[in-house]
Amino acid sequence: MSEILLLAATGLAREVLAMVRSSGQYDVVGLLDDDEEMSGVSVDGATVLGSIDDATKFTHALLLVCLGSGKARESVVNRLSALGLSEARYATAIDPSVRTPEGCRIGRGSILLQNVTLTASVTLGAHVVAMPGVTFTHDDDVADFATFAAGVSMGGGVRIGRAAYLGMNSSVRERTSVGDYATIGMGAAVLSNVPDGQTWVGVPAHAIERENDREMTNGTAFNGTA
Repeated sequence: MSEILLLAATGLAREVLAMVRSSGQYDVVGLLDDDEEMSGVSVDGATVLGSIDDATKFTHALLLVCLGSGKARESVVNRLSALGLSEARYATAIDPSVRTPEGCRIGRGSILLQNVTLTASVTLGAHVVAMPGVTFTHDDDVADFATFAAGVSMGGGVRIGRAAYLGMNSSVRERTSVGDYATIGMGAAVLSNVPDGQTWVGVPAHAIERENDREMTNGTAFNGTA
């Protein structure tokens, strides 16, 4: 059985810990977390053994980044890459309830929890996280570091950008795209393409104005007024 280290002592790490223990996929060596106060603490029976940079010391263990934010996962992977750790060091954790039909691909470092569904020709990039009950339909294409909260549903031919986040029970219409680093709110219904970096909410989903945009519209940005 391969050894694995979980990076970040989060709720997601606890869920992954329970999953891999029940399935026997990996032998969990412990966790790594940058919070110094967590050092030596036991999380559901797994000990925090040091900081995330200490992953370089555990040369025989695979790694799994257990941060809920795609941007945060990306930051950790880039940081460890600068320390010489390659993509080959990352594990993939898939619940036994998840079927991977022929023609579907799942990238390294990805986490698929209970009852995630992939139908046909689904491509998931590296370090993707899908919480319980997510549905990927035919020809969906998901970029690296995307995150899907529980119950997300997507039609066929959907494109999801790098480190995008889709909130719980949101849905995306077929042949629609969600841009890089975009955020989709809980329960939103996406019916048209979402540009990079925007946050969309509601039914049908629509963009919400950012604070900086409101300030410039009101004439309060860059002019010294309050």
